[in-house]
Amino acid sequence: MKKTISFSLLILALIFTSTTQAQKFGGLDKSPADIATYPSSYKISNKLIKIIYSRPQLKGRSISELAPAGKVWRTGANESVEITFYKDANIDGETIKAGTYSLFTIPDANSWTIILNSKLNQWGAYSYDKAADVARVKASTSTDTDNLEAFSIAFKEDQESSTELILAWGKTRVSLPIAF
Repeated sequence: MKKTISFSLLILALIFTSTTQAQKFGGLDKSPADIATYPSSYKISNKLIKIIYSRPQLKGRSISELAPAGKVWRTGANESVEITFYKDANIDGETIKAGTYSLFTIPDANSWTIILNSKLNQWGAYSYDKAADVARVKASTSTDTDNLEAFSIAFKEDQESSTELILAWGKTRVSLPIAF
């Protein structure tokens, strides 16, 4: 009888201890992380590019407030964007070796500068170091009729040996051709 009561007390102690020691989890991030790949089909496992980024929302603000023209921007929210090329690529005549890079941008009215930087694991653009740039290329801009509340990155899927990286937010669209 004593063993049964002692065992029951031990079980109760473990139950109450584990519930009081439970891990606390925060709510959803206001700028959730997302991943874009090329090719984007889940049926194709041999990817050429993968981008990990966070998706800020406009929430009544303008793009120029969040990503000022002429200044280096983290291209999203939170940590800097990381882009992985699984195969050597060509962007605007620049050879990009297979590997992972931070991706920054400098917004402007007529074109955006896309920056690939070798320094990884950066928060925002606070520790951005121009000396670590691997490439700086110009990307064309256009305006769309659809207004995207959340910053988005996608790839055009219609070419076999090339694609276009598309950055979209509000009515702004930025397009960067990439060849393999």
